[in-house]
Amino acid sequence: MRKQILIVGGGYVGLYTALGLRKLVRTGEAEVTIVDPRGYMTYQPFLAEAAGGQIEPRHVVAPLNRVLPRMRVLTGKITNVDHDERVATFQPVQGRPYEIAYDIVVMATGSITRGLPIKGLAEHAVGFKTVGEAVHLRNHVLAQLAAAASTDDHDVRRRALTFVVVGGGFAGVEALAEMQGLADDALRYHPQIRREELSWTLVEATGRILPEIHEDLGVWTAKALRERGVDVRLDTRLTSAEDGVATMSDGTALDAGTIVWAAGGRPNPLAATSGLPVDRTGRILATEYLAVEGLADAFAAGDGAAVPDLTSPGAFTAPNAQHAVRQAKLLGRNIVAYVRGRKLKAYKHAYLGSVAGLGHHQGVAQVYRLRLTGFLGWVAHRAYHLAWVPTFNHKAKVLADWTLAMFFRREAVQLSGLEHPEKDFHEALATQAQVDRAA
Repeated sequence: MRKQILIVGGGYVGLYTALGLRKLVRTGEAEVTIVDPRGYMTYQPFLAEAAGGQIEPRHVVAPLNRVLPRMRVLTGKITNVDHDERVATFQPVQGRPYEIAYDIVVMATGSITRGLPIKGLAEHAVGFKTVGEAVHLRNHVLAQLAAAASTDDHDVRRRALTFVVVGGGFAGVEALAEMQGLADDALRYHPQIRREELSWTLVEATGRILPEIHEDLGVWTAKALRERGVDVRLDTRLTSAEDGVATMSDGTALDAGTIVWAAGGRPNPLAATSGLPVDRTGRILATEYLAVEGLADAFAAGDGAAVPDLTSPGAFTAPNAQHAVRQAKLLGRNIVAYVRGRKLKAYKHAYLGSVAGLGHHQGVAQVYRLRLTGFLGWVAHRAYHLAWVPTFNHKAKVLADWTLAMFFRREAVQLSGLEHPEKDFHEALATQAQVDRAA
């Protein structure tokens, strides 16, 4: 009988699991449905370069319906999973919700931005997890420079040129570094702004940045950022963002035109609200075979799953792309084995290390015991991530972007109007209405 396989989520785990199934499933053996709110997979490590204008934003996303031909791709949200009945409630982007029946479910929901009850955070900060947020930040940084260059109000100018990034992990550090690189390049078009006027602050609640890599590399990164004029504040928390003023636990208050929240993520709550077994943080409890603990016909992997780390007894695999991609590739094979009644293989992967790009042709890389900084770290960062970009088509486009950036300056035009394209139309209608009333 043909199995109905439902994949909830189109990120790393969803996409690579589906790719594996497409290669391994025999004709008529199974039908795969993949559901994602956006309809594309985002290659997260390149969000910072998209924000900095080094890569075209469309080149860091992979449309699911293009990458997964002959598979059923639905754009919308799964709002509930009733595993006892083997049905999931689906809310499409338009229209009424309906139920999708399945035989096997793959929970690849990943994580969402981790928020904290900080006053003003929702109103005055922007996250850094989606390509939309990356594009917004690029436009916003350029718009802030233009605003500062166009005003004679000292306070407005200082606010526009003050940038605060909260979170010293990969996302926060890379976002700040690429935003600073973008701003430095754009200053050539604003000669009335001195580089020293720009204020960059990185806020980290713990005693170090980039905790995923060796401490020495974190120390080197903090030093490199400080040499570029970044105020790196360790053991410091954001306590308020009211009125756009970033107030910190050490008493510092910065009237900031830009506040970026990159303080980590938390598991998608869908599993917990659907009654699936989860740990205290909301991650789905999974076995080393990537099956949901205690449930038949259910699998999970990635950031939203607590997968035992067989290389470190008692621990769980870290929520990063390195594990997510490798788990997904094994998951595709395990699901096929499960359908055919064969033995599943346990997930075991030793941590290889991590890489981070810092803009300005700088980076850090840790591969096993090898540690690279500066230009070599930057090269390692790009080479590693290019190798993991899905599809040859996207690899070629990213490589072309980098090649062009070597010979041409990045574009410094801000297209913030794209985010609210209806604004000019509404203003035109309002103006016409005033004219008609006056007549």
